[in-house]
Amino acid sequence: MHETYDRDILRLVDQPARVWSAIHPRLGIVGGGQLAKMTALAGLQLGCDVVVLERNNYSPAANLASHSLVGDWDSPEALVKLASQVDVVTLENEFVDAAGLEALEACGYCVLPTSRTVALVQDKLGQKEALRAAGLPVPRFESVASPADIEAGGGRFGWPLLVKARRNAYDGKGNVTLRAADEVFNAWHRLGGSVGRGLFIEEFCDFEAELAVIVTRGRHGGTATYPVVQTIQRDHVCHVVQAPAPVPEEMVARAAEMAREAVAAVGGVGSFGVELFWKRDGSLVINELAPRVHNSGHYTIEACVCSQFENHVRAVLGWPLGETRMVAPAAVMVNLLGRGKAPGRPVGLGEALGVRGAHVHLYGKAMSGPGRKMGHVTALGATLAEARAIAEEAAGRIGFGGGEN
Repeated sequence: MHETYDRDILRLVDQPARVWSAIHPRLGIVGGGQLAKMTALAGLQLGCDVVVLERNNYSPAANLASHSLVGDWDSPEALVKLASQVDVVTLENEFVDAAGLEALEACGYCVLPTSRTVALVQDKLGQKEALRAAGLPVPRFESVASPADIEAGGGRFGWPLLVKARRNAYDGKGNVTLRAADEVFNAWHRLGGSVGRGLFIEEFCDFEAELAVIVTRGRHGGTATYPVVQTIQRDHVCHVVQAPAPVPEEMVARAAEMAREAVAAVGGVGSFGVELFWKRDGSLVINELAPRVHNSGHYTIEACVCSQFENHVRAVLGWPLGETRMVAPAAVMVNLLGRGKAPGRPVGLGEALGVRGAHVHLYGKAMSGPGRKMGHVTALGATLAEARAIAEEAAGRIGFGGGEN
């Protein structure tokens, strides 16, 4: 009996990937960083085979994926190799060129979020235009083609003023805050405007708090909305996430509704991170959205019935979405950021694991760097203060690239 079973399995394994996928859904992920790693964990839990495409063999997701492909995600050949082995291709970042994804769709492969969505979102100027066209509030912005355009914009918007790169900007990289007109020329060159990089300007928002919402949207438009959270930045990188956000209920309802409308406006499928500013004048504006699982939603692994990662897998595979309610009154996540360039081995992990109630996640990156996200700690509690004290105690005992954080 067992021999017959083994022969049947061997025969199936020898078949093309699409035959094997009739037994195990196959999820392809473009990018192999920590977001791919946590998405792969969620997919494996649901019985999926996961195939990751990354530019090297040492990505955080490489040792979790059923299959790991090494190649340039902007290469049509590499993208086709991935797509031909899976049922659906999804993303862990918005840097892959939308034209490559469109070519996959033209060949009949399923890509979610779609190439149209990625094209709308990855160009941050185009993203702002799409949100504004949908009637959603965003900071005032303009395209610029020269330092003179920036200076003129400062005259209209006032100083300080933000200059932003249209593509491939994250964690404060690709943004400069200008305090006066005499800073324009340096910012123009620093951001690559002098070598043809697309830039735009945006008014500075004097905010009371930075908020974020994870919205998961299914293939047929159904949505699952996670609690509105507060994000606290350090050196332009998210440092702490507090769930739920300690803001008025009316603000929570408005933020959640705006986040849902934003994801729908770009035709999103999967888990999206939507960042907002609660301004000091009481208004609420959308800062930006990411067409993927998001750092502000890592707390959902322990704090919610169904994490943002599991719901992303459910959404792109066309499965029912899971519950987003929290299992505790409060949760706090603290990012573990590198302090210097060094091997990615953590210092103090044993001490952090000794903190009761702390959930430690290390991403397994080969190298640490200043401000690089190397892991995170989540804690649950009866209050935000209780959860934050636990998470910060554990996070404070772990260091990367220069001792303790």
